[in-house]
Amino acid sequence: MGVGETVLDILFRDGQPKAAVHGGSSFNSIISVGRAGVPCTFVGYTGADIVGRQTVDFLRANGVGTEHFQVRQGEKSCISLAFLADNGDASYIFYKEPPHVDGAWTLPEMERGDVLLFGSYYAACTGMRPLIEQIQSRAAEANAIVYYDLNFRRSHQDELEALLPAILQNFSRSTIVRGSADDFEIMFASRDARVIYNRYISQHCPYFICTAGAGEIIVCTPAGCHDFQAPPIHDVVSTVGAGDSFNAGFACALIWEGIMPEDFPNLDKEAWQRLVATACRFAGETCRSTENYIKPHTP
Repeated sequence: MGVGETVLDILFRDGQPKAAVHGGSSFNSIISVGRAGVPCTFVGYTGADIVGRQTVDFLRANGVGTEHFQVRQGEKSCISLAFLADNGDASYIFYKEPPHVDGAWTLPEMERGDVLLFGSYYAACTGMRPLIEQIQSRAAEANAIVYYDLNFRRSHQDELEALLPAILQNFSRSTIVRGSADDFEIMFASRDARVIYNRYISQHCPYFICTAGAGEIIVCTPAGCHDFQAPPIHDVVSTVGAGDSFNAGFACALIWEGIMPEDFPNLDKEAWQRLVATACRFAGETCRSTENYIKPHTP
């Protein structure tokens, strides 16, 4: 299950629009999960306009349940402009209203071993805390695996002090915390995964994944840290959605391998490597297209 915002990303290269794709961090992840053939649903909302209607159709067309997805009258769907550099990295301008909860929301049931994907500003902002806390409680009751992607952007740096209590609470209610070296450089002025784990993560969550684009992927656990090199990606078109697809691949690998929350203490380096390899495969495929997700029906 995914929970998060929805955005229509308009991609520009050399000052000209090249593509328009449905996006949002957890949204991108859940589309990849659906395209991989794993049953899933998405909790979120959009405006009751043409973009919103297309968003609902897109979710359904990619195997994602929309029973708990709202289309809100009187609200406009979110838009972002993504300006692609020569290496495929993007800078963004967002046009959206602050996320907020609607009292009519319903939530899906969760079972032991299900995976909850959530993160980004949406998971820490004041407007969404009632929903996030309710979902976290439901996941804990079900003994689900909770995967939190920090995804902290520089545009929110001036809000860090206000957001940090919610972020730390998200750490403590997660099975796995994933963040990029860029996230932690913005938040804690460090890119050292081991320092970040020991100072900021381990007392809240025992399992931590730190990615660094094409660099090393470091997995930290109470038993020690494992270093993996991200495989090279040729013919990069866009890195938009690459981290989200990494999350999706990791979640799918957990489900395909039948890993339960109680199995994490027994995962050795080889097991973590298999999980990371699937995550990297999803991310690599996404980098080779203008879409924010893997191609449909990836085995």
